[in-house]
Amino acid sequence: MIAGDTDFEIKAESRGAHWIAWLTRGSSDQPLDSIILVGQTREEAESKARVWADKLTADPLLIRG
Repeated sequence: MIAGDTDFEIKAESRGAHWIAWLTRGSSDQPLDSIILVGQTREEAESKARVWADKLTADPLLIRG
């Protein structure tokens, strides 16, 4: 979970030869704003999701939904 004005949770799963990660908010398991991030490893995908969460925390106007 990323702390800030808006709390996000990072979810990840394997998809074939790569991993995807996405942010959720609240009780939803759906990707926030339908955005998924792809990495070759789970760590890479989750790292990209943390960077995205930091950007959303810094500028909540980026959140569409």
